[in-house]
Amino acid sequence: MNILDFVMVGSDDHEKSGDFYDAVFEPLKLKRVLKTQKYLGYAHSSDPEKVQFYVTRPVNGKDATFGNGTQVTLLADNKEAVEKFYEIAISKGATDEGAPGVRKDGNYYGYIRDLDGNKIAAKSILK
Repeated sequence: MNILDFVMVGSDDHEKSGDFYDAVFEPLKLKRVLKTQKYLGYAHSSDPEKVQFYVTRPVNGKDATFGNGTQVTLLADNKEAVEKFYEIAISKGATDEGAPGVRKDGNYYGYIRDLDGNKIAAKSILK
């Protein structure tokens, strides 16, 4: 059973975040399917009605901040998708948090921090 319904990260600039995530999520088959004044919503191509990743302005009206120790990891179909995710993210201004490669659990990951400092990873299961 999947225990997560959706993930939400904060941003103060939806225009920049939207451009960033639209490009970065393409290799992961995530597409923006929702845009409001308060948030952007992304769904996987296999279930375009189910928003699973939101980029939102904080409800409390304060500046968006990232969580220290917080990370969102998204599944990729293969190593090439992880590499593409990482390359696009870096080219769009993300910060490197760990170049694509095999990690201790034997799977393939790439880690970045988005334009607002949120730590996002892509993972391809190799086992």
